[in-house]
Amino acid sequence: MTRAGALLCAILATVVVSSACGKPPTESASSPDAGMSLPGDFGGSGPGTLVAATTLPTLDRRLEAVTSVAAKVTYTSTSGVTNELTEVTGTVFAPRGAPPEGGWPIIAYGHPTTGVRADCAPSSSPTLLNLSTTIQGLVNSGYVVAMSDYQGLGNDRTYHPYLDATTAGYNLVDSVRAARKLVADTSDRWVAFGVSQGGQGAWAANELSADYGAGLTLLGSVSVSAPLDITGFADAAAGGTLTKEQQPTYSALLEALKNEYPDINLDDYRRGIVQSSWDELLQCDYAKADEREQLVDQITPDDLRPSSVEATDALRGRLAEASLPRRPLTAPALVIYGGQDPLVPPSWTDAALQRACELGDVIRIDLQPDKGHSDVDISPVIGWLGDRFRGDPAPNSCPSFITPPPPAPEEEPAAEEPEAIVEEGGG
Repeated sequence: MTRAGALLCAILATVVVSSACGKPPTESASSPDAGMSLPGDFGGSGPGTLVAATTLPTLDRRLEAVTSVAAKVTYTSTSGVTNELTEVTGTVFAPRGAPPEGGWPIIAYGHPTTGVRADCAPSSSPTLLNLSTTIQGLVNSGYVVAMSDYQGLGNDRTYHPYLDATTAGYNLVDSVRAARKLVADTSDRWVAFGVSQGGQGAWAANELSADYGAGLTLLGSVSVSAPLDITGFADAAAGGTLTKEQQPTYSALLEALKNEYPDINLDDYRRGIVQSSWDELLQCDYAKADEREQLVDQITPDDLRPSSVEATDALRGRLAEASLPRRPLTAPALVIYGGQDPLVPPSWTDAALQRACELGDVIRIDLQPDKGHSDVDISPVIGWLGDRFRGDPAPNSCPSFITPPPPAPEEEPAAEEPEAIVEEGGG
């Protein structure tokens, strides 16, 4: 199979697992046996420091067969909420064979939603929660792949700040630093590639890299079905229009916000079946996925409606702080999304992209009108990634995407002054 063919397989696999945002994968995230320690550069301090690296003894054998390094890692990153250093877990994989001149290029893969509790981490699953085929395709295509679990997943010392873009962006950038300390002969050139929640993280990593990514060379980011601007959840909840796909995501958002802002009263935003079955709705024991779906089916609009206008306004403000864009991108971006997405409405993405284009960003925008959240065609990623690593010019959809401001109303000509009338004989 050619590198492009292997990458196509990875892209198609990514489409399948992206449905995890709002609905969990089918496989349990049971903890594998402890692995053996691996050598690496564990010196230094600060973001990207490699704290630990071990083998993955129960890893999917198909993925293990194509890798020279397959490791679970713990590394230092930064909280986007408190700016404090945190320890984050993840996985790193490297191809077999000799690296190309300049070292292996790196992809930081941002995984879709797998849950919000500590035991929801892909690194705790032999198949990486059904992501192993995706990673296998990327590794077969000649990339070192770093996949962060994200803060709070795989590590119960802190919480998971679900859909906080800054935290996810920091976690992706630092996963690249950690990978370079584990895998010899890696390049400093990398691309962030994410789906759904991971697509938000990939965009954030792009924004943050101008400052936070010092020492690395970001070539671009890919965001697929990404919740860039999430403020719409507040108005949808207030209006009782949350879709069944949005309800679990919104509940997870509330859980994260409560951890970030202890003054939030969750009962201002939940009642009924949501309030009484809160832990069951947020658990990621995937053997109980059917039970969880039955609970979601019982949720009514009033169960998630904010208790007051003030509660809605407060929620909208908090979600705005976690949304994108915030600043110009560091490198070009590719954004793919569906016009029938029931989880991330295309109008939300359109508005975010409008603002990003006005900031001067270079973005290839691929709106697929008849697609939803998890069935978009992301085969264009193949060529786009290759072009970035070759240094080819990046396509830009922004000039035709920006909505021009309405024309200023024409000024009516000023009325002419009447001529003075001089009467004959006047004095």
